Amino acid sequence: MDRFDEIKSSVLTVQEVSSYLRVHSSTIYRMLKKNQLPAFRVGSDWRFTVEAIDKWRAAVESGAPLPASHNGLSSK
Repeated sequence: MDRFDEIKSSVLTVQEVSSYLRVHSSTIYRMLKKNQLPAFRVGSDWRFTVEAIDKWRAAVESGAPLPASHNGLSSK
């Protein structure tokens, strides 16, 4: 069983989601600044749920249009 299958409902950090998506952490921060990822803040730190990231990824892969402010879970 894959490690990410085990934590399906877990909350990920920026480093963990960058590893999960196989991109650099600066890419994650750039996407957060543009409100392109579903995320939320805990204090000054960003957090992500695997479920929300998987839904976002499926929508992107299918070519579905995303809302201009897709980061609706974010609290700024």
